[in-house]
Amino acid sequence: MDYWETLQVFEYENWEHFLKSKQRPSRLHLFSTHATKTLWETKFQENDGLLFGNEGKGAPEEIHQWAGNNRVTIPKYQDGLRSLNLAVSVGIATYEAIRQISS
Repeated sequence: MDYWETLQVFEYENWEHFLKSKQRPSRLHLFSTHATKTLWETKFQENDGLLFGNEGKGAPEEIHQWAGNNRVTIPKYQDGLRSLNLAVSVGIATYEAIRQISS
């Protein structure tokens, strides 16, 4: 990526260190195929963060428990269809959050 040097990147030793960090987002939304609240029902705000699990396994169970009601799913056109891949999901969620915050 030719723009990597312009990004502000933070690395954390583990999940607990991330949660205690002053740089972490105010609210976190975990995107999951196991969520019941849809992207369209979610109201994004300035300083929110978006969480995504591993493409093959999803997020660990402890992250699901931590997220509670802040779990979000991207609606599928039809039940039974496979879920979207990670890159597509990140793009959809990110631009919906930007759309809402910029409006």
